Amino acid sequence: MYHHILYDDGHHKCVVFSMPHDNESVPSNQFLIIDGDEAAVIDPGGDLTFAPLTINIIKHTRMTNIRYVIGSHQDPDIIASMPRWLIHVEGASVLIPKLWERFLPHYNSAFTKGRLKQSLSERLMTIPDIGGYYPLGNNGIVAMPAHFLHSVGNFQFYDPVSKILFSGDMGASLVGDSGQAVQDFHTHIGNMEGFHQRYMTSKKVTRLWADAVRNLDVSMMVPQHGYRLEGQEVFHQFLDWISQLDCGIDLFNEQSYQFKQYIPDIATAAE
Repeated sequence: MYHHILYDDGHHKCVVFSMPHDNESVPSNQFLIIDGDEAAVIDPGGDLTFAPLTINIIKHTRMTNIRYVIGSHQDPDIIASMPRWLIHVEGASVLIPKLWERFLPHYNSAFTKGRLKQSLSERLMTIPDIGGYYPLGNNGIVAMPAHFLHSVGNFQFYDPVSKILFSGDMGASLVGDSGQAVQDFHTHIGNMEGFHQRYMTSKKVTRLWADAVRNLDVSMMVPQHGYRLEGQEVFHQFLDWISQLDCGIDLFNEQSYQFKQYIPDIATAAE
């Protein structure tokens, strides 16, 4: 597993971790925010990520310092490792969107039964749809609504100290990792376009999101997949681009639901 320090002022630190790319899974990034003696892990990933991620985290902080394990939404590459965190990091709360509160227990595998000192409900903290502020050390993390980008209950996380926007699937590409910054935005569009056309719900929501974050003081936007976007200029280039991109249901029409040719009785009746 690779790791790269995104920010470090001696008290506050942000680190990104990335598994080596393989052809059997979607490459993803995991994040650690440390403020003094408290830490938060954002989008910790699936079961296979847990061991290498924790080995690398202890290079930066104690596991007992972890206050939150945060999931931006419900996907397996985001939070499928939840059972392991519940068992091995007893002091941490799992912070998740309220919409997914009753769905995430389905990830709670059999090996956790009888091994938790508290019930699952006692360990879960839920984020309301409007978002919120969550204290961490002497500072805190802002949960920002990003619903339908792509998940129906989705959040991004802003760190006011480093001014990093942890943007989840927004800005994602399936090349590289967040230890690398985009060098030429217009060249990079080709790495993002197909992903955003399929995974973002519609141009209406991407525009609403872009308008909401446009005046945010962002030093870098760091997605869960692929390169980071560093600096205000590149950040605003991305906002301009995503605001104009037809995506999701914008691209659907009657031809998107053609299936009758695969059902013989219907196909014969239509002739």
